[in-house]
Amino acid sequence: MKKFFKFLGVIILLLIVAATIFYFAKNEELPQGNKGKEADALAIKMYNAINGDAFENTEVIEWSFRNVHHYKWMKQENIVHVSWDENKVILDTKSPEKSVVFINEKETNNPEIIKKATDFFNNDSFWLIAPYKIFDAGTERRIVNYEEKDALLITYTSGGSTPGDSYLWILDENFLPTSYKMWTNIIPIGGVSATWNHLKNTEAGIKLPTKHKLSLFGLEMELANAKAYNPKANELANKILKTIKHDEYKNTRYLEWSFGGRRHFKWDKEKHIADVSWDSIRVNLHPQNKEKSTVFFNEKLQEKADSTIVKRAWNIFNNDSFWLVAPHKLFENGIIRTVQKENDKDALLVKYTTGGSTPGDSYLWILDENYLPISYKMYVPSMKMNGVPATWEDWITTESGTLLPTNHTFGNGRNLSMGEVKGYN
Repeated sequence: MKKFFKFLGVIILLLIVAATIFYFAKNEELPQGNKGKEADALAIKMYNAINGDAFENTEVIEWSFRNVHHYKWMKQENIVHVSWDENKVILDTKSPEKSVVFINEKETNNPEIIKKATDFFNNDSFWLIAPYKIFDAGTERRIVNYEEKDALLITYTSGGSTPGDSYLWILDENFLPTSYKMWTNIIPIGGVSATWNHLKNTEAGIKLPTKHKLSLFGLEMELANAKAYNPKANELANKILKTIKHDEYKNTRYLEWSFGGRRHFKWDKEKHIADVSWDSIRVNLHPQNKEKSTVFFNEKLQEKADSTIVKRAWNIFNNDSFWLVAPHKLFENGIIRTVQKENDKDALLVKYTTGGSTPGDSYLWILDENYLPISYKMYVPSMKMNGVPATWEDWITTESGTLLPTNHTFGNGRNLSMGEVKGYN
């Protein structure tokens, strides 16, 4: 027996020695960095790179943490459905005492379960949305030189379940986070890193991670079924489409219109080919395969289509068709839809993240009582537009049954006519 305890003592001693060596080999001191304008400027670049505005407007986020804790977060209402094992908590994050607990689907009063749900949510949501929390109340931001590049050190001085934790965000050349290093109360070794590059795009316009790989013993953390979406915005968008007879628009084959009397169009929507004409030029434009386009001068076919003319026709078509059919494009790929208040009424903000000539533009649609668009405010960074208004008026019902506008008026009183608008099959 003495030999056994002696052997056990040796094993424990070796483990302690190994742990000590591991600690001193892996432990990193928390970098100091510098607070101030430079740190905040770097944080803003990171926040813009991850589309922080879309996160602020996101309505619902869902995910599972290690397939053990499951969440549905109604973000704007500060309510989270948290479930694990036989427990379900409707957690009020602002007033936890108002939370409701169910055990085996039976409502019960259990403050300990509420506390546990709160701790689960604070921890598990951080692993999902940490980059969006860099401007939370109680955060300190420092700029750190890490491997000859600027990195962002965030320290949480208050809030959450473990105030005092620090995270060093490693950024790529576009200021997108790729990983972070941690100095936390729960992990005794400082500088443990975790990846932040296994991301998925969501309907709400934010990127959410699906897993993280940690430098500590090669651990991997799964975040399953991550979703972010805006059901209220989608509902409002669908009401607009119903009002403007979008189903009939989808079935309309031909559209004809002009743009301020200067440019004229006939668009075969089914084949997605458009005749675009101005001055003495006419381009038979194939927007999805511009090499097939043909160019006519005074109705004479050019032997080899001038690529500059084709590109101009493509830009003209993208711009001028938008003024005719933009409300019918609310659910195209790459669009983020959110609800905003305008004069105490719901308005629909749409942001185009891809496509067209100027991705990144946003438009706030103002609606009448029947959900017909009557105007919008334009936010177009490339043209330094920040809320420039324009009406959408004199809607007509086309032969094909859809609704299209025929006139627009700008804030300065200038009118833009769409000419004789036609839609037919």
